[in-house]
Formats: sequence, structure tokens, C-alpha cells
Amino acid sequence: MEEKTEETVQETVEKQEVSEETKMKDTILLQKQKIEEQEDRLKRLMAEFDNFKKRSSKEREGLYNTLISDIFTSLLPVIDNLEKAVTAKTEDEGYKQGVELVLKQFKEVLTTNGVQEIETIGQTFDPELHEAVGCVIDETLGEKQIKEEYRKGYKIGNKVIRHSMVVVAN
Repeated sequence: MEEKTEETVQETVEKQEVSEETKMKDTILLQKQKIEEQEDRLKRLMAEFDNFKKRSSKEREGLYNTLISDIFTSLLPVIDNLEKAVTAKTEDEGYKQGVELVLKQFKEVLTTNGVQEIETIGQTFDPELHEAVGCVIDETLGEKQIKEEYRKGYKIGNKVIRHSMVVVAN
């Protein structure tokens, strides 16, 4: 009987060791799952934050460009009038030079702030950039080629703040 008791005790000890080992393996698996879940959450949060930063940056840039375009849209008629004043005939050369300098300063301010003139004469008509106010037949020009410009257009980056008024050939 002592043998059976020793075997039983030994079997019981072995069963307990197996049971404890199984419990430890289960605990380790649970901990690994928790760690994987936490890592997944962390990766998602990092991706969300990165997307938030990109979205905020685009919004700030868009807002800045909108503000700049609003300001310069109100100044464009002044620039148009200065350009007309430069082309007007006058006998006072000092006056003409003064107007030219003021116009040059305005154009420098536009360039410094990223405002660009839209190219027109000789270019192909693009409704995204140009507004056609007339059409002429001219055999020397290609189809939809711009012949004249009535009013300059301007853009900031890819955003048009004022379309060019043009006459299109053919």
C-alpha cells in the first residue's frame, strides 16, 4: 500500500505541476494577448494623431491662403488702376516714374506673399484659369489659343483668386 500511496502522491504532484504549468501557459497567453491589444491600440492612436496633425496643417494652410486671397482680391482693382495709370500719356516723367514705382512695390508684395499672375497671351484657354469674354477668328493662332487679355488673373499656389479675362481665337 505504501507503494500505491507513493505513486498516488507522485501522480498528484505531477498533476499539480502540469496544472500549474498549464495555468502559467494560460496566464502567459493572456498577457501576450493583452500586450498585442495594447500595441494595436497604441498604433491606432499614433495613426489617428498623425492624421490629425496632417489635417490640422492642411486646414491652417487653407485658412491662410483664404485670408491672403481675400486681402489681395480687394487690392487687385488698385493694381489694375495703377497699371492703367502707367500706360496713360503724361508729360510729367517724375509723376509717371512715381506711379511705376508704386506699381512695382505692389507687385513685389504680391510675389512675396505667393500671389502669381496667370499667364495668358499665347497660352491655351483653360476655364479653370481664364474667363472668355470674346472670340475671334485668327488663322495665325491655334484653336482655343488666347489672343488678348482684358484683365489680369492671379492665383496663390493652385487656388485662383481672380480669373483672367481673355479673348480666345478660333
